Amino acid sequence: MDKRKVIAAYRRGMINVQECAQILGIDIGQISRLVNDPYLTVDPQLRQSKHSVNG
Repeated sequence: MDKRKVIAAYRRGMINVQECAQILGIDIGQISRLVNDPYLTVDPQLRQSKHSVNG
C-alpha cells in the first residue's frame, strides 16, 4: 500500500497511530516524522503538474 494513502487515512482518523505504524512496518517513534514530511502530503501527480516546464 502507498505510504501517502496510509498517512492520509491516519490524518482522516480512519486508523490510529499504532495501526498506521503497523501497516507501514515502522516503529511508532518514526510516525511523527513521516506524518510531518511535506513530500508525503502531496499527490505525486499534483507535484509534477506544479513543476511542469511546458506549463
